[in-house]
Amino acid sequence: MSVVTAWATAFIPSILLSAVVAQLLPEQPHPNFDGLTPGMLIFGLVVFAPVVETLIMGTVLLVLLRFMKPVTAIVLSAVGWGIAHSMQFPIWGLTIWWPFLVLSTLFVAWRERSLWLAFALPMVAHGMQNLGPALLIVSGKAG
Repeated sequence: MSVVTAWATAFIPSILLSAVVAQLLPEQPHPNFDGLTPGMLIFGLVVFAPVVETLIMGTVLLVLLRFMKPVTAIVLSAVGWGIAHSMQFPIWGLTIWWPFLVLSTLFVAWRERSLWLAFALPMVAHGMQNLGPALLIVSGKAG
């Protein structure tokens, strides 16, 4: 249930943020996945990126939590991911910070109960977050 709640909490506001950003900044370039086969794109967005990014996020959060309160670590993590994604496409960071706020919160909430679940649950929620957009990109229906 935590994964579904995290996904809905991340996905719905991020789609709304994305729509607002697209309206305010329609000429900004968006991520381009040309050259990838549909299978590679789906694998990359739904499996590879969630696993790698969650391993990085969780490791960084474990370090941050040694020096600061959980809320501060979570916010810093989300801002950091927004900045990291903005380095490739500036507009991306305006919407990506929200899902990472939710994913970081999920990690911190589960880390005391199970470090394995603290990594696994955000990975799954992140994959779910990316699945819809990946399918839209593959189908040619995404901007």
